[in-house]
Amino acid sequence: MLDINNLFSRSKKLVGLDIGSGSLKLAEVLTTSNGYVLNRFMQLPLPKGIITEGMVNDSRALSAKIKELFWNSGCRGKGVVTALSGNSVVVKKVTFAQMEDAELRDLIRDEAGKYLPFDNMDDVNYDFQILGDNEYNPNQMDVIIVAAKKDIVDTYVEAITAAGLSVAIMDVDSFALETMYEANYEYEENDIAVIVRIGADLTNINVIKGGMSIFTRDFTMGGNSITEGLQERYGVSFEEAEIIKVEGLPGSEQDNADLRNTILDFADPICSEIERSIDYFRSTFGGEFIKRVLLTGGTSKIPGLAANLSQRLNVDTELVNPLLKIGFNKRNINPKNLESIKPVAAVAIGLGLRRIGDK
Repeated sequence: MLDINNLFSRSKKLVGLDIGSGSLKLAEVLTTSNGYVLNRFMQLPLPKGIITEGMVNDSRALSAKIKELFWNSGCRGKGVVTALSGNSVVVKKVTFAQMEDAELRDLIRDEAGKYLPFDNMDDVNYDFQILGDNEYNPNQMDVIIVAAKKDIVDTYVEAITAAGLSVAIMDVDSFALETMYEANYEYEENDIAVIVRIGADLTNINVIKGGMSIFTRDFTMGGNSITEGLQERYGVSFEEAEIIKVEGLPGSEQDNADLRNTILDFADPICSEIERSIDYFRSTFGGEFIKRVLLTGGTSKIPGLAANLSQRLNVDTELVNPLLKIGFNKRNINPKNLESIKPVAAVAIGLGLRRIGDK
């Protein structure tokens, strides 16, 4: 969690807001005597270009869309948990000698150039989390450092504030997926799972061991590249190609079978990069056994994609279920919509699970 200079809401009811380049998602998760309940979920498409690779290009347009999203959802909560992703945030695992938190914070600030790609830490918000003793040297500890330029954080905060809301927690999307995973899936201390989020123009890979993130990687490729391929293939607009990608063609079953193969062909560069990333993780971490790969994001719903990756990776691969152990409010969420919600709601639900004071 990034420290954004005490911009913490006093409200105990927080709302998860996943700001992607292709859409906004809102998730209000309540704590009840029966466990967590998804009280509201709403998704709103975001016009192309407002956000690119995690960077806000049009703050005013983003603010208007956030306001529209909250109004349409009926959610009256004002405290927001949102996240940074892609080029807007740096996440790095570093090994340090054992020391206290205050000493570590000063060391990171004073010697930031050794660990982070920033010349002046006065322009940077940063935070860290101690993961525990280093596996090979008990005199050292593994630490995750998260950092973002203040101007980037401020752009998100200003857009949300202009929509009449307040930022309670600024998270990182890969850590939000970790929160979602912990709340829903059973795992042993040494179990390794990989969560792959394929967004509109970013793909995020998060490797989790025993419920804790140990490796993350983002690359700038996502569902928009498939849409652009369909746009060129069929000579249609980007918006029309997006509909074809999701709903198929109005022609015969054979036409749509051919379309599915075409879509998988356009998805091949994404799958190849996912495969390379996981191969790199295996080589760096000693080839540890991966129990499962979970796919999330709108592009993950492409028929045949999970099977394709499962074959490439030789690992069971399936769509994530962020409601595996989380209930939902049937008055606000139509049960018929659950299957379409699950693949796209993982980050928003992970954010909605956050509470002030947790780590």
